[in-house]
Amino acid sequence: NYLLALICLDGGIDAIRINPGNIGSRKNTEAVVAKCKEKNVPIRIGINAGSLERELLEKYGGPCAEALVESAQRHVDILESMDFYDICLSFKSSNVELTIDAYELAAKTFKYPLHLGVTEAGGFTDSAVKSSAALGVLLHEGIGDTIRISVSGPPKDELIIGKALLRSFRLIEDVPDLVACPTCGRIQYDMIPLVKEMEEYLHSIKANITVAVMGCPVNGMQEASRADIGIAGGSKSGILFRKGKVIRTVPQAEIKQALIEEIEKIIEEQRSQK
Repeated sequence: NYLLALICLDGGIDAIRINPGNIGSRKNTEAVVAKCKEKNVPIRIGINAGSLERELLEKYGGPCAEALVESAQRHVDILESMDFYDICLSFKSSNVELTIDAYELAAKTFKYPLHLGVTEAGGFTDSAVKSSAALGVLLHEGIGDTIRISVSGPPKDELIIGKALLRSFRLIEDVPDLVACPTCGRIQYDMIPLVKEMEEYLHSIKANITVAVMGCPVNGMQEASRADIGIAGGSKSGILFRKGKVIRTVPQAEIKQALIEEIEKIIEEQRSQK
């Protein structure tokens, strides 16, 4: 209902998203654009493969990259005809390949910023896989200006996946990176709970730091030699190391606390150098 957009604009909303597939007549769009122009509020034209205009579905035989881009072009034309250029575009689908194809075509067609996302991606695991598969390709190609990870779950899960994805491409630096081995026959301590606990802890801090949790000292320190801080566990104790160099040995029961203390030291060192 475009009237809700008008109410939100009067209430001081920061941005508006319109869906060409369900906003209705051109007059509805024009009313929203006029109000956005008056309030100096940007518009995202958000195309969704599941709600494309009927005539486009008939023309192309179903959702496809060309149909999504044509839908966007129609509304870009409306906005530009009203001298409105504060525009962002998105082309969302629950299909990974369609998402990639649509954004690649859009990047060649439009000069406006692109907001990336896979819609209806599912729960945490499915969303992480689908979103990383689609957005990873696009980010590697230099496509995209903002992202949103769609998760059927707590909103914080969207942030966890999104930050990890951006960190993987070195597009953000204030998110910790956790390195952990998949374990093998040499492991002599209960490593997996420690990995999960460190994940939770690292989600709560902002720092450009790589932390390693390794299963044994045989290959652990060498494989994680680039980590700022790491632990290589053993049957009774663990070896703390920085950049592959041993700091000290700690009893197994104290591994988690020792690791956190070293992380906090490194963060303080980083802050003092700024």
